[in-house]
Amino acid sequence: MVDAVVLDDKVSLPHGRPKLDVKPNFVAILLFLSLIAVGLGFTAYSLHNDVTGSGMPLSNYIPFLLLGVALLIALGFEFVNGFHDTANAVATVIYTHSMPAHLAVVWSGFFNFLGVVLSSGAVAFGIISLLPVELIVQVGSGAGFAMVFALLIAAIIWNLGTWWLGLPASSSHTLIGSIIGVGVTNAMMRGLDGTSGVDWTKATEIGYSLLLSPLFGFCMAAILLLVIKFVVRNPQLYAEPKGQTPPPWWIRGILIATCTGVSFAHGSNDGQKGMGLIMLILIGTVPMAYALNKTPAAGHVAEFRLNSEAAAKIIESKAAGHSVYGNPRPAVSAFISARKINEGTYPSLAVLVREISEQVARHGSIDKIPGEIVANTRNDMYLASEAIRFVLKDKENELSKDEVGKLNAYKRSLDDATRFIPLWVKIAVAIALGLGTMIGWKRIVVTVGEKIGKSHLTYAQGASAELVAAGTIAAADIYGLPVSTTHVLSSGVAGTMAANKSGLQMSTIRNLLLAWVLTLPMAICLSGGLFFVFSKIF
Repeated sequence: MVDAVVLDDKVSLPHGRPKLDVKPNFVAILLFLSLIAVGLGFTAYSLHNDVTGSGMPLSNYIPFLLLGVALLIALGFEFVNGFHDTANAVATVIYTHSMPAHLAVVWSGFFNFLGVVLSSGAVAFGIISLLPVELIVQVGSGAGFAMVFALLIAAIIWNLGTWWLGLPASSSHTLIGSIIGVGVTNAMMRGLDGTSGVDWTKATEIGYSLLLSPLFGFCMAAILLLVIKFVVRNPQLYAEPKGQTPPPWWIRGILIATCTGVSFAHGSNDGQKGMGLIMLILIGTVPMAYALNKTPAAGHVAEFRLNSEAAAKIIESKAAGHSVYGNPRPAVSAFISARKINEGTYPSLAVLVREISEQVARHGSIDKIPGEIVANTRNDMYLASEAIRFVLKDKENELSKDEVGKLNAYKRSLDDATRFIPLWVKIAVAIALGLGTMIGWKRIVVTVGEKIGKSHLTYAQGASAELVAAGTIAAADIYGLPVSTTHVLSSGVAGTMAANKSGLQMSTIRNLLLAWVLTLPMAICLSGGLFFVFSKIF
């Protein structure tokens, strides 16, 4: 007879708890540490090659020391993200006995690794767009380092706290809150209204994806389970696991496939957050190597010139009757911060677009722009791209379909030059996230597997929850939106329990909702306080 595992006064798992207490042997520990050493060594080697190849002088080692610390913290965030979110992929295969726990986390780690390496990069720069423009253009300064350290350390603290309590809180939610906290505090420190420090349009867009994705996960997983029940009549699919016996091979294959899909999707979405922040760090400290894409696609320069000319004519036509004397950048920066078009917006943007085009034309191509001005050129391109983004979103702005198309083409040309991720950055983040999935997973796996519903997870419930999670995350990756793997999967499990009339453990649901509600304000307060302290130190 199999002993029941008592969870509380009303809930038990009569069919056998999976074996979660697996101690790694010496060889596994040695291999794990070796992979960490290889990852750090590869990162240092690649960074050294890029910096020396760019011709950047190495006379002052303080920026490189700060760079090293910042990179370690950024990779540490991805490592914590890995073991914090592992449960999203492996809980279902573990609790249906489709894979042993120690094999499941290694499997998940490998496909997280692949997901990061093969990701598009769209989410990475979507995250950066939330940051205050004045901090992005001076990210190599003390204020820039204060920003990076504050938001990363705040996110790590909250992730570790919720992990310790076994709560599947969202790493995405945490990072977004940290970014907002930095933006609000930065604005208030400059004597501005706190609401002016954040791109609230982008924050709202991301907020909707974070808010709606768990609701979508709950409903769609419930509907999918009901559909499967109607279409597939095999009772084995809806049975609880019997002891430690694995499910039939075809069910096992489905569950392993869904685990693989969630792991890959998690890597492709969550891994990009670390990439974006690492690129921000690299651009600020070693701009000669990373400010601009030194390997543009063939024909990019010719296309850039044509797009620049077309965009300049459109913007100049809107600026008719107004002229700008002096530096146009403050006016463009002010427009990006306030997102309100005034009489100086178009004239200033027109001058900036012309200056960027002249800089590229003067040197023949982007990769030949001298190192001493490459950071300024990159900042100009970033300002122009962000300004055009907000111009296109302005509802009062009257632009024809042809004008919108030409401005979008010019924005893509700017982004191709500034929004790129070197392969070694992807690999470093992939190693950190992949290795992170292999440790510390037990706390949240137990919550997802045992404490959401009042009965043991069935095969169909596990497959439904993970299919919906993988699909939701993959769709968000395509549209460049960060979503919470944790929220989608845990709400999907809850949805299948509700559809199956298994009942929900309301104490756990309340804790999950509490963590969901508190994550954003706590992350805002943590990162805002840290930014204030670090800005004084730096």
